[in-house]
Amino acid sequence: MLLPWDVAAACSAGLGTVTVAARASRRPRAVAAAAFTWEAGIVLGLYAVWQWAGSLGRRNVDSALSRGEAIWNFEHWLHLPSEQSIEHAVLPHSLLAQAANVFYLGVHVPALVAFLVWLFVRHRDSYSEWRNTGALLTGAVLAIQFVAVAPPRLLPKLGFVDMAAVYGQSVYGDGGVGAATQVAAMPSMHVAWALLVAAGVIAVSRSRWRWLVLAHPILTVVVVVATANHWWLDGLVVVPLLAASYCVQAGVRRAIGSWRRPPADLAPAGQRYGAVSVRRP
Repeated sequence: MLLPWDVAAACSAGLGTVTVAARASRRPRAVAAAAFTWEAGIVLGLYAVWQWAGSLGRRNVDSALSRGEAIWNFEHWLHLPSEQSIEHAVLPHSLLAQAANVFYLGVHVPALVAFLVWLFVRHRDSYSEWRNTGALLTGAVLAIQFVAVAPPRLLPKLGFVDMAAVYGQSVYGDGGVGAATQVAAMPSMHVAWALLVAAGVIAVSRSRWRWLVLAHPILTVVVVVATANHWWLDGLVVVPLLAASYCVQAGVRRAIGSWRRPPADLAPAGQRYGAVSVRRP
């Protein structure tokens, strides 16, 4: 079960208080720990906003179903592979199907947290860049999700099956209410965060093994489709959203850097005109 938004908000506030107290103590170890508690509080605060915003989505199911069918028809027009064939290939295999359900439920949040911790510990200079990108990406996904779109599993007339319900692993309750709203399929937050993790690792790491992280978004896409929780397009639309989020945060960072940089006419003379060597007689 995911952490409720109110618990996450309380933890975020608590960590903020700890951070203030640690910085006020001016003890070296406390000040060093404050950097971690501050960032942990920010992440928990963003998580609380995500959970709270998702809880607002109790939308008209009929319009969501019609939009889901529209996506199905559009994908057929694009000649994309059938989600139904992927699900029916996995559904008869009990262990594989249950593993896919567990992956869908429990991997996206821990993977994102592990990515942020790795950045904070190993690549602190790149941490805020990707944290801000993730915050913008999550906000963009949430904003679009307020337009209700049903996932494939809510359209049995098209041949889809709710795989999690078949194996008793569903986290959703009746009427579209559960751990998350059932009619917020477009875009996929699972795919969004998986792509964020992969892009960040590839951009920051210099290991030749970093490309293996691409397995994470690929497996995520296969899982969300195989479990009938998302359409192909739910994942595809995340790609431009991620690119836009990164460009926006990069532009803001450059603008802030330019604003903080002193104008040329106020810079020290040595910086304006370059060092002048004076030869002594």
